[in-house]
Amino acid sequence: MKWRWFTIAMLAIGLMFGVAACNKNIDTKFEDQINDTVRGMPFIGNDTGLNVQAVRSIKQVIIHKIAVMPLIDAPDQIDKELPPGSSESVTAQLYAQATVVGGWQVVPQDDVGDAMQQLPPTTPANMDANALALGKKLAADGVIYGSVNKYRERVGFEYSAQTPAAVAFTLNFVDEHSGQIVWTAKYAREQKALTENVFDLPHFIQNKGRWVRAHDIAQEGVNAALANLYSKLTIQPVVQGQ
Repeated sequence: MKWRWFTIAMLAIGLMFGVAACNKNIDTKFEDQINDTVRGMPFIGNDTGLNVQAVRSIKQVIIHKIAVMPLIDAPDQIDKELPPGSSESVTAQLYAQATVVGGWQVVPQDDVGDAMQQLPPTTPANMDANALALGKKLAADGVIYGSVNKYRERVGFEYSAQTPAAVAFTLNFVDEHSGQIVWTAKYAREQKALTENVFDLPHFIQNKGRWVRAHDIAQEGVNAALANLYSKLTIQPVVQGQ
């Protein structure tokens, strides 16, 4: 049984590469056929790159308003440093997605920036304290904050990358009422060739056989992390005028 699905996957991969080599604009009908094949297969892998930990009391955390504190650079021991603007890019994605999720009120980033001016520069050592202080200044119920640990851009082109993109970040959510960090998410993902990881076929199909950019990987991680956080909190939308 396992080899049968492996063979189907290999046939799908071969067809995808053949079309990509001839024409980067993959025919929509062909793509739908491939997607139908994948949907009919059992889920043979879970390479999301997201690991989450939440305390038991998180369901008692009632949220009306949140703030997104700017993420900081905290490069891992492999890359040593991050490209300029890495943390700003992921912060922007985080804020944008938080506003799209809806239900909770998100403090405008201009207000966050003004409040941050009144706090000491954020470092890994004082990050938790700054997040708690920021939430109090903005009368938020909770604050999302964290660090970007890797932001490696793709080297090469969509269909012939020399080095794949890779992104890693850590997010926390602090409950302002208890002062407790109730949720932590760690995301780390590097795009792999299917020759290295055949179980990543769903991502390969989703990306249409392309080598994506760091921004795309970061967006995927941000979306998954916020969806997880939102599902665990008790959200009570702010009623206008109250």
